[in-house]
Amino acid sequence: NAKAGTVSMDIGRVVQEIKKGKVEFKMDKLGNIHVSIGKVSFPEEKLKENLVALLEALLKAKPAAVRGQFIKSIYLSPTMGPSVKLDVQKVLNEIKKVA
Repeated sequence: NAKAGTVSMDIGRVVQEIKKGKVEFKMDKLGNIHVSIGKVSFPEEKLKENLVALLEALLKAKPAAVRGQFIKSIYLSPTMGPSVKLDVQKVLNEIKKVA
């Protein structure tokens, strides 16, 4: 896919990026971001690492003009099942501990 950057003359670079777990995220019309952070079979620590990496990337991409709370809610959900709401402040505090 050309938009995702997976069409390239440098095949080796693209393969390495994908193997390393390159993930692209986009915002929908309502400002929601839907992205996979792993599979149920992943160890809890790996899921936590992936969530921290995603949130760090989101915070880094925050436009300078945006004021106030940038991340207002966080929900984790399996493909088929109910979602679980996370406490945004606790999650952001955990990121600060890791960083």
